[in-house]
Amino acid sequence: MRPVYLDNNATTRVDPAVVQEMLPYFSEQFGNASSMHAFGASVSGALKTARERLQALLGAEFDHEIVWTGGGTESDNTALLSALETQGGRNEIVTTQVEHPAILNLCEWLQKSRGIKVHHIPVDARGRLDVEAYRRALGPKTAIASIMWANNETGTIFPVETLAELAHEAGALFHTDAVQAVGKLPIDLKNSEIDLLSLSGHKLHAPKGIGALYVRKGVRLRPMIRGGHQERGRRAGTENVPGIVGLGKAAELALAHMEEENTRVRALRDRLEKGLVQRIGNAIVTGDQDSRLPNTTNIAFEFVEGEGILLLLNKAGIACSSGSACTSGSLEPSHVLRAMKVPYTAAHGAIRFSFSRDNVEEDVDQVLEAMPPVIEKLRALSPFWSKNGQTQFAPSYV
Repeated sequence: MRPVYLDNNATTRVDPAVVQEMLPYFSEQFGNASSMHAFGASVSGALKTARERLQALLGAEFDHEIVWTGGGTESDNTALLSALETQGGRNEIVTTQVEHPAILNLCEWLQKSRGIKVHHIPVDARGRLDVEAYRRALGPKTAIASIMWANNETGTIFPVETLAELAHEAGALFHTDAVQAVGKLPIDLKNSEIDLLSLSGHKLHAPKGIGALYVRKGVRLRPMIRGGHQERGRRAGTENVPGIVGLGKAAELALAHMEEENTRVRALRDRLEKGLVQRIGNAIVTGDQDSRLPNTTNIAFEFVEGEGILLLLNKAGIACSSGSACTSGSLEPSHVLRAMKVPYTAAHGAIRFSFSRDNVEEDVDQVLEAMPPVIEKLRALSPFWSKNGQTQFAPSYV
């Protein structure tokens, strides 16, 4: 059987067309984009093309609204730290309980080291934001609201366009971590009030180590990395040309495959999800089934440990995740599922399957064949299952 990779929210395979476009910039076209000779000029032109391709994917009005970074974490950090410096007299951040660690850990540090007040807005049992609590948290001291476009664990989508409007009513900036949304959902920034948006190349079939921060024209940005004049003085350092070229090509491909993401890939996800909850009892599908990423399902299997599931699936040649790759190794249940109040007996057994356009029907078949005996084996070893679980077989949804 072929290896099955269903952990695309953690990282994606670099598309062969992206690799091909990158290769010349390691050898023949090796110039520095800041140089005034022909070697530099050809590279500078490639950066402009990449910027325009990403601009098209994001629906940005101007190509110079794109600032290249080293990835999603740098983009997130830059957005929040800049807002605190440029929004005079404002020292509060509004975010959610279910953000990526790139936001939550920075906010925790800002609270401890700088006394910044952070409002963590709760979510309901389906992972949906409490919009009224968000509205109440905004005020004259809010420097920035930072709300993810789509949750990396459950796929739940947040109404970021509306949330941006509410932030502006309070005079605050609005940032969204769109690392999981870019390339999967249509985005039209020029017709929204979003000020700042973070993305990462390796989530959409580009290489690791390259990302971008969208900065709406007119929004002041205080650079986090200082030095040369690159990126109009907003992010110093000689550009990662192969990575930028790769991200530009990946953006072009993502735009071309957007319909496939939302039809064929979604159908694969739905078939797997339906098959698993029909074949395996005591399974809880988490997240908002009415508004989530087309490629993501998170299913909590009661009375088993997620680590055990992953190990046995790995032996069967199947790769998936127990949550965010950035928090793997923790024995605690996901902070996202805890915020959603998923039952403790289920949160420990939550598994995320995330698809990409590389996946095919045979991948679903292999998981549907492998998963039931894995859960049966682990539950046979579980004292909680023998005591609590054997009379509850109906699948449920959160």
